[in-house]
Formats: sequence, structure tokens, C-alpha cells
Amino acid sequence: MLLLWPAAMNGYPLLFSDTGTFLAQLLGPLMGWDKPWIYGPVLALVSLRLTLWLPALAQGLLVSWLLWRVGAVFHVASPAGHLALCLLLAAGSAAPWFASLLMPDILAPVSVLALFLLAFEPAGHRRLLLFAVAVFAIAAHLVVAAACLAAILVLRTRAGAAAKPAADRPAAAGPPATRPALAAAGLPLAAALALIAATNLAGHGQAGVSPYGAVFVVARLVADGPAAAYLAEACPAAGYRVCAWAGRLPGNSDEFLWDPDGPVWTYPGGPVGFAPEASRIVVATVLSRPGAVARAALGNWLDQLVLLRLDDVLRGNWLDATVGDRLRSDYPAAESAAYLASVQRTGRLEAAWQGLHVLLVAAGALASFALLVWSWRRDPLLFALIAVIAGGVLGNALATGALAGPHDRYQARIAWLLLLPPALQAMRRWRTAAMAGT
Repeated sequence: MLLLWPAAMNGYPLLFSDTGTFLAQLLGPLMGWDKPWIYGPVLALVSLRLTLWLPALAQGLLVSWLLWRVGAVFHVASPAGHLALCLLLAAGSAAPWFASLLMPDILAPVSVLALFLLAFEPAGHRRLLLFAVAVFAIAAHLVVAAACLAAILVLRTRAGAAAKPAADRPAAAGPPATRPALAAAGLPLAAALALIAATNLAGHGQAGVSPYGAVFVVARLVADGPAAAYLAEACPAAGYRVCAWAGRLPGNSDEFLWDPDGPVWTYPGGPVGFAPEASRIVVATVLSRPGAVARAALGNWLDQLVLLRLDDVLRGNWLDATVGDRLRSDYPAAESAAYLASVQRTGRLEAAWQGLHVLLVAAGALASFALLVWSWRRDPLLFALIAVIAGGVLGNALATGALAGPHDRYQARIAWLLLLPPALQAMRRWRTAAMAGT
């Protein structure tokens, strides 16, 4: 419940305009060109067509359960310790805002925690459930999971080198903390890829990971400049239909993507029709201007790393025309009334503590870096947790900033994980001191 206090303050789970699209994936049914059947059907199923409080409660429980299991790996899982950890995250991090938000954003940190547990938690009777959670979360955040697995692979390689026996002693396996179960962590990624390919095959007739992802990439490249420069040079000889926009392309990627009078939606067939041409433009831009593309991607990645605001989460833009219509048509009247009375919907939702959140995440990042250096040889398990979290944080910024463009909420949804290593270390020290005192 601590992790859902923003929903309680709002009087209703937090919503985003895309929440209505996700509900429509099962209630419609409708598979959007940019969203595979992953989060949406589960959101609608868990709601039982009764109330959106049920998926919000499920998200809060899921985060709490994973935090408990991570605490158990570090031998600090206790009711009092877990309550203290959740209280810290509730008071000074973005975790409760994203647990309360009915969007797949919360699955980014969930994928990081689930992969860490699959790699480092001792085998137990709940591994199947953990595996299913990991597949579900990874399917929504492939790049984040791939970055975490890269960190686990490096840890595995390092552990293997450290475990090589000297000439005068027998071989010995490294401790569990330094010998991550790479296969157990890698299988969910393979399963998630298969799941996404299957849903795209069913919904679009293409068994790909992102059949129309080039539309997002070309929007980013146009906004950053390389694609706009390429089109100005190549048009009209290149024969692209989008050449009609050369010299007057939107300078903002969101306008490029979503303006009904823009180049994407005026293209015959909309984004689906534009995708093949977008793929050709992306390839030609990268080949003709690799340096400019790389510099733009690096700049966007760095911008996204430090962009930790919640502004996108707090606004109620377009909610009535998306989620509101869906609630009126598919849910009890009381549910629609509760939504209409919510603080977010009336435009009065604010998070005055956002500055505190940024300061705490910055302090957590510095503390985690210090612990990373300290634990290099002293504490392999703590080192592994920080490495996997760092992989997820860096991968998230790459997937969002470099490919889609920096946005307010994208990094805030995962950066709060940097508070976990120092918090767990403090809990271990307190537990050791308490045991020594007794």
C-alpha cells in the first residue's frame, strides 16, 4: 500500500492517454501499429472489466514481492526491514508513482529485478512464477533486458576467470554470487522475443520484433537533423513520397509522429504504409552520415540519463477521449464516476517533492558507484546487483533517448533502483550490528 499512495491521493489509479489504447487491445480488440499484445491484454484481464484498481494493486504487489525476494538474497528480508525499504521508496523515489500508473513503465525496473533474481537467487519453488514475470516484463522492455544480460555475461566471464585454479590447488567453482546462472537469465529473453514475434504475426502478419519501428527512428533522425539533411540532399531524385515535405519537416519528433496533418498520418496507409519507406530512409541516413547519427544518439542518451521528472505522469492530457470513453463503454458506471472525480483528470495533480526525488536518486547513484568500487573484491553479490542495475539504467536511456527521444518520465521509471544497493547495504550493516549487540 505504501507503493500505491499516489493512486490513493489521486482517488484513482494514475492514467496516461495510451492506457486507453492498451485496454482496447483486448476490449476492442485492437492491436495498435506501435504496441504488441503484451501489457494491454493483461491490464484488461486483471481489471475483470470491473475496476482499474485491480491492476494497480497487482503492480504494487509485484514490486513489493520482488523487493522482498531481493532482500532475501541479501539476508535482510524481514517484515520490519521490508516495511522500511518500501517506506524509503514511497517517501523519496518515483517507484510509487509508476506502480500507480497503468502503463508498462513499471515493467522496466521489474525486468531488472527479475533478471537479477533469476541469475543470483538460489533455486526455489517459485522460479516458474519468476520466469513468467521476467518474460512478461522483458517483452515490454527488450533493450533494458539485453543491457542487464550483457552485465550478467560480463560478471559470468569475470567469475570464470577468478575461478581458474592456480597450479598448486584444485579447481573450485566460484560462490553463487560470482557464478550467475546465465542460462536461467537468458531464457526469458528468448521467450520474450518469441512472444513478441507471435503477437506481431497474429496482429500484423509479420513475425518481427518491431515491424514498424523504423517510423519512430526516422522521426528521431529528422528531429536531430541527419535525416532532414539527407532528405534535403536526396530529394526529389530519391523518389520518396515524403520528399514532398523536404525543407518543412517538423523539428519535433512527437509532431512528426502524431500530428494528423504531418508526414506520417498524411502518408497513404498512415504509419503502416510509411514504414517501408522509413526503413530505407534510416539506412540511407546512417550510411551517408554515420558521425552525425552517432553524435545525436550519444547526446540524446546523455540527456535521457539525467532527465528524471514526472511531468508526463502528472498530466491529464487527452484522458477523456481515450481512457474515459473506454471506461464509459466497458466498465460499471461507478468506475467512470471515480475516474471523473480523480485529481489527475481535473488537472490538479502535482508532485512538489520532485526535487527531493532527483536529489535522492543522485545520492543513490553516487553511493552505488562508491559501493561498486568497494565491492569489487569484497562483496561479489553487491557488486553484481549494482552492475545489473547499472546495465538496466543505461540500457533504458539508450532505448528511450537515442531511439525515441528524451521524455520526462522515461528515466524516472527506472532510476529509483539506484537507491536499492545503498539501502540494502545499510540494512545488512544494521542487522550485523544488531546481532553483534545481542
